[in-house]
Amino acid sequence: MDHCHETGRVRGVLCFNCNSAIGKLGDDPDAVRRAAAYSEGNAWKPTLVAPGVCRLPS
Repeated sequence: MDHCHETGRVRGVLCFNCNSAIGKLGDDPDAVRRAAAYSEGNAWKPTLVAPGVCRLPS
């Protein structure tokens, strides 16, 4: 059973692998999107905004 780690609210039922993956990505939707893009062959490429500062893709 998948749940929000902040509120404890149940979000749904997932297989063990999917639930573990979401948890290991910190329940961060942006991290899940980047992982999906990577697995589809669209590697995440940060945009350098200033020295040492990168912007996430939108």
